[in-house]
Amino acid sequence: MENTQNLSARLENLAILNLEDKLSLKALGEKINELIVFANSLNVEKPAQISKSTKSEKVMTEEDARKAMIGEHKSLSHKECAEILGLSYGQIYSARKGFTFKPIYKEMTSAAKVE
Repeated sequence: MENTQNLSARLENLAILNLEDKLSLKALGEKINELIVFANSLNVEKPAQISKSTKSEKVMTEEDARKAMIGEHKSLSHKECAEILGLSYGQIYSARKGFTFKPIYKEMTSAAKVE
């Protein structure tokens, strides 16, 4: 309740510009700065960013690609496979969709046609 009253009092202190007045750039800049200071003082929580997985410092190798695409992890989701191999979701996605490791991707698609 106290925060709401404090906010109301601070909002009343923000003066509305009279658009009929001739404003200098300095006066306009001061008003903008006043609003920036006010907005920064509100302490509004920023929404959490949604991430499919953490970023990986590890470079994906051909062995990792084989495991993810035609090996032991082929039936796992991109996210699960990435966690097991210590890679990012994007690295697994790119390999399985044929954007990277194209020779292994061709092996994967030919193996799928045979089955």
